[in-house]
Amino acid sequence: MNRRYLLLVSTLFAASIFPNLALADESKEVTELSARCDRGDAKGCFNLGVIYDRRAFFTQDADAVRAAAMFRNACHGGYAAGCFYLGLMHEDGRGVNQDFTEAVALFRKACVGGDALGCFNLGVLYEAGTNVRQSNSDALNYYGKACDLKSEGGCESYARLKNKR
Repeated sequence: MNRRYLLLVSTLFAASIFPNLALADESKEVTELSARCDRGDAKGCFNLGVIYDRRAFFTQDADAVRAAAMFRNACHGGYAAGCFYLGLMHEDGRGVNQDFTEAVALFRKACVGGDALGCFNLGVLYEAGTNVRQSNSDALNYYGKACDLKSEGGCESYARLKNKR
């Protein structure tokens, strides 16, 4: 769980160093991404979701709800990272109802769609038995998929778990 927060913290740290740059371009970027999303551009929806998710960290839950909606649009549009981020939101109950079953399903969809973080997160869940039946073989499978998708953490976890056997 702490690994995903490292990504969030590094993003927030960068925004805190250059706050004026981030805010100056944000409204124009939101307008452009909204238009792209409205045209069915799944990556545009995802990027808009990231902006709302970043805002939600500092502001109100309304931005978390908007982020979840944008990640859902991205996921349904075939952008696997949108499925992963929506899964995180379901896991944490941010902007959506907390639903571990839905989170796991979204991580699977992300992994099948080629998202290394979705595969890696499934490996972590299966290894620990968190919200799924504990299974080192399933964990090894998902870590291997993450490694194939160039996830350094996936490769390290695959090797670590493989050496335990």
